Amino acid sequence: MKLAPPQPPRRRPGLTAMVDVVFLLLVFFMLAARFGTDTSLPLALAAGGDDAWQGPPRLIELTVQGTVLNGQPLPPEALAGALIALMPRPDAPVLLRAAPGVTLDRLTLLLDDLRAAGITSAVLVE
Repeated sequence: MKLAPPQPPRRRPGLTAMVDVVFLLLVFFMLAARFGTDTSLPLALAAGGDDAWQGPPRLIELTVQGTVLNGQPLPPEALAGALIALMPRPDAPVLLRAAPGVTLDRLTLLLDDLRAAGITSAVLVE
C-alpha cells in the first residue's frame, strides 16, 4: 500500500507588505496633489502717503444692491469704461469700498474685471 506524503498546510500570503505599499502610495499622492490653487490679490491699503491725488475722484462703492462710481449707480459692464475716462494715467489708483454685507467673492470678481480692463492700481478703503 502506497501512502501519499502529507500535504503541507497552505500558507496565507502576508498582507503587511501590501499595506505598506498602499500607505506609501497614499502619502505620495497626498503630497503631490494640488488641493486648490492659491491666488493673490495685489491690493494697497489706504494710508496717509506723500503722493498727491491726481485727476477726478475714482471711488467705487460695492453695495449689496450693485456698483456705484462716485455716487452714481452703474451696471458692472459699464464700470471699466467710465473709470478709464476718469484716469489721468493708466496706473492711477482707484479707491474701492465694500459696504457691510458684500461678500469677498463679489469684491474679487470686481477686482478681476478691473484688472482685465487694464486698471492695475486698486486701493481698499473702509
